[in-house]
Amino acid sequence: MRDGIHPEYRPVAFKDSGADHVFVIRSTVKTKDKISIDGTEYPLVNLDTSSMSHPFYTGKQKIVDTGGRVGKFKARYARK
Repeated sequence: MRDGIHPEYRPVAFKDSGADHVFVIRSTVKTKDKISIDGTEYPLVNLDTSSMSHPFYTGKQKIVDTGGRVGKFKARYARK
């Protein structure tokens, strides 16, 4: 293999803003943000959703009803 063509594979912190949970895994992602965990500084990637806050993994489903669509759907198929 040629030298210098592969990205750096290093520990990176991922922060789930929805669950306020931080986990560190190895990644090649590039980021400018940093976070200090137990005296060690890691590059930081902010996430909207991870397994800690996703409804599929937490079991907490949210139904967003815009314009009464869910109610209309339930009313239409409740007759059958």
